[in-house]
Amino acid sequence: MKPAPFRYVAALSLEQALALKAEIGDEARFLAGGQSLVPTMNFRLTQPTMLIDINPLDELAGIRNGSDTLRIGALTRYRSLERDPMTAVKLPLIAEALPVIAHPQIRNRGTIGGNLAHADPASEMPAIVLTLGGRLHAQSVRGERWIEARDFFVGALTTALEPDEMLTEIELPVAAADSGACFLELSRRRGDFAIIGVACMVRLDAQGECIEARIGLCNAGDGPVYADESSGSLVGKKLGEGEIAEAAALVQSAIDPGGSIHASKDYQRHIAGVLTARALTTANKRARREH
Repeated sequence: MKPAPFRYVAALSLEQALALKAEIGDEARFLAGGQSLVPTMNFRLTQPTMLIDINPLDELAGIRNGSDTLRIGALTRYRSLERDPMTAVKLPLIAEALPVIAHPQIRNRGTIGGNLAHADPASEMPAIVLTLGGRLHAQSVRGERWIEARDFFVGALTTALEPDEMLTEIELPVAAADSGACFLELSRRRGDFAIIGVACMVRLDAQGECIEARIGLCNAGDGPVYADESSGSLVGKKLGEGEIAEAAALVQSAIDPGGSIHASKDYQRHIAGVLTARALTTANKRARREH
């Protein structure tokens, strides 16, 4: 398969890239890793008239450490995140998920910004950023703004980015000392999209009671899903089997997975409950510093 004809421009600066996007609008696409964009172009599901290659813009890559947050440039490769020791220490939820995201060849080229802007409901990173309560930085020739993750993902393959905007940075809170996290997914083969994926984070007080819980899922709806009711049901409680089972049941009743030839909607709901219970149990043990 071959893409439809297009014009290619390698941007020499962020200002040039944004100016071109403002001029061309939806007909122009930013090229970073290209792991999602190029296949859709080859199948002619996407037919941009211009590709703006932002790979020369080194300022859009890298991890910047703050006091209680990490800022990740949109052009940062998955492989760079996977190899950076700071990821395991400050973003353990992401560190656990990275090895099961696609294949090493894709992680070598794929970028976190490109993945989030693509907004595939089955993708792991949108669900994780939503679970962590991150925010995303958008820029255009008109200015810049921060978008909360809960507002960024609008639907399947749709975000709150305007036609002239570029996602340039992602800000995530670092893991608290009293927290534990876990990511689990079920897929047919390693590297496939998840049938269901679950991301969990819990924080405990000195008495072992939950003071915060966050549960997110991928491939459970038309975008990443944050299980608000289930998360809230755990606060103020010591997390035993009963509390965790109740939270898992609330997740099952809240989601609306699409189903596929590989897994029916009912099967996806069942797996969501099983993985939620397992992930919460593990996150709780990690918050207690149990092994």
